[in-house]
Amino acid sequence: MQKILIVEDEDSIAKLIEVTLSMGNYSCDACNNGLDVLNMVQKQKYDLILLDVMLPGMDGFTVMEKIKAMNIPVIFITAKQDVTDRVKGLKLGAEDYILKPFDPMELLARVEVVFRRFQAGSDDTLSYKNIEINTNMHQVKIDGMTKSLTPKEFDLFVYFVKHQEIVVRKERLLSEIWGYDFQGETRTVDTHIQQIRKKLGLQQELLTIPKVGYCLKKVEN
Repeated sequence: MQKILIVEDEDSIAKLIEVTLSMGNYSCDACNNGLDVLNMVQKQKYDLILLDVMLPGMDGFTVMEKIKAMNIPVIFITAKQDVTDRVKGLKLGAEDYILKPFDPMELLARVEVVFRRFQAGSDDTLSYKNIEINTNMHQVKIDGMTKSLTPKEFDLFVYFVKHQEIVVRKERLLSEIWGYDFQGETRTVDTHIQQIRKKLGLQQELLTIPKVGYCLKKVEN
């Protein structure tokens, strides 16, 4: 059974989330303080964290920065409506960003999308140029040296490697990688692409097709 950590300081919302997740047969723990998260993830394995932004002790963005190296998928749940905050959360590596108030069934669907994406990995190793990709371990190496990618950056890069020489629209990437229509917001795609180019040295291979989308050139390994 997959185990989820609910980090929410409003008891009524935390209970609503827990009841909703029980419908999906998920096991849950809950805490209401950002500082407690750091201790809990050290003692217990979690498959997903539902993380509020406005928390006592330590805010959700700071918590995300502290636990990012553990590669636990995170969905932010917050009342903060500002697009800047949404982009910040996604750039930190969150899988999704859900605004309060939310529909319980939508929350459950978003959780299931994240789990499907992570379970889609296999033991296969992909390669592109001098880059080795372990889809099961979510690991990327260049000439044997591990490169740090956020979960979304990893998923995007794997998608491009599997779809070389195909021009992919931003809207399709939002659907395939984020799992839903992000209300026409495509700037987060641009940001993730820029980071992939920089981290993996793909400025000449991961091309922008003006007014259309992106394309990864096919190369001989």
